[in-house]
Amino acid sequence: MAKKLFIKTYGCQMNVYDSARMADVLAPLGYEPVDAPDGADMVILNTCHIREKAAEKVFSELGRLRSLKELKQADGGMIIAVAGCVAQAEGEEILRRAPSVDIVLGPQTYHRLPEMVARAARAGGGVLDTDFPVEPKFDHLPEMHAPRGIGAFLTIQEGCDKFCSFCVVPYTRGAEFSRPVAAVEAEARQLVAQGTREITLLGQNVNAYSGEGPDGRPWGLARLAWRLAEIDGLVGIRYTTSHPRDMDDALIAAHGDLPALMPFLHLPVQSGSDRILAAMNRKHTADDYRRIVDRLRAVRPDIAMASDFIVGFPEESDADFAETMRLVRDIGFASAYSFKYSARPGTPAASKRYGHVDEAVKAERLAELQALLDQQQDAFNRACEGRVLPVLLDRRGRRDGQLVGRSPFMQAVHVDAPDAWLGTVVDVAVTGRTTHGLTGEVAAATGTALPAGRVHAREALAG
Repeated sequence: MAKKLFIKTYGCQMNVYDSARMADVLAPLGYEPVDAPDGADMVILNTCHIREKAAEKVFSELGRLRSLKELKQADGGMIIAVAGCVAQAEGEEILRRAPSVDIVLGPQTYHRLPEMVARAARAGGGVLDTDFPVEPKFDHLPEMHAPRGIGAFLTIQEGCDKFCSFCVVPYTRGAEFSRPVAAVEAEARQLVAQGTREITLLGQNVNAYSGEGPDGRPWGLARLAWRLAEIDGLVGIRYTTSHPRDMDDALIAAHGDLPALMPFLHLPVQSGSDRILAAMNRKHTADDYRRIVDRLRAVRPDIAMASDFIVGFPEESDADFAETMRLVRDIGFASAYSFKYSARPGTPAASKRYGHVDEAVKAERLAELQALLDQQQDAFNRACEGRVLPVLLDRRGRRDGQLVGRSPFMQAVHVDAPDAWLGTVVDVAVTGRTTHGLTGEVAAATGTALPAGRVHAREALAG
């Protein structure tokens, strides 16, 4: 009889990928994924340490799981594991504060989960494995146990050597590591053979990718993308998350020359103030960012830009914030994520004893920034109305006869279409927009992802 496995995933797309791979690792032990923790034989919380009070949210969830574990005792018990970046940063504290937790593992050690499960059974819990192993975990992962879907994530790079002063990733994910090209290609081919049509390449600094190629030399992200585009049945390639310092000439050129590379780029800038960027240790200026975007738009005029912003970083003045607003107006974004600064324990920015911005000021700045970003997103979506866009239909909608897909610009697009069209690319005449997406009518099934009806980003965001 199969054992029930529930994984709750917090945070980034890399955690989504890791959760799926943990399920693959546990499949030979008889674990099958379920959609709720009630009655599960094993529950894994795959955590993220980026957001404020991340650890406290985990402890709150563990309190609820403790009650479920007590109910399960008469029926074979429940294993509770905490994985991911909170586990890496606070493993011993988790075991101290939550005795119901059996296993704590970092993001680099989940390939050893079967061994941890056995150790927990012998010792009655208390297993901690957050060391950074010498061997890459990818060398020890099994083949995928289940299809990933029409759109799938594929981690190609992990870790970070940038050491932004606000970020915990270098401490929880370790140094930058790139998987060999052959390993990435093999996994991509397996995904496509199982029905995937669009792959998003993942990494903490994905455009810093430098994996060993078949020729024994390091390959960059652009060369890897060209290689993957040769896979029959793969119609779209995306990548996230990027750093401005790693946007090299070859990658910028690929955005103009490689049809499978989607015209959407998430390129975090964090601030428009050079003074704050220096304090963040970003090692690029606002004008560096502007020049990168100009070069991208020169080779691909319709590329849609997305970004991340932090407001209220220590010592951020009204003038600094005004520079961020100026950058946003200069660039024009199709979408963005924005947050109030919150100190992450152990980071250089958290040790500052002065210059902290009042919470009310942070909230006011965030509201002003988000209002502008929302206006730009709506303007971009409005500019798509009346256009014909190729859309990969990747899931069912909320009502019968409705499918949802992704435009080249990452917008959700709702259309009336039969289930048989799932996994195909259709030309959609866009007739309307929602808060975060588009609606339209199918014009034709194209069977490709070659861009059609290009939307010029500057024109769109001019409104």
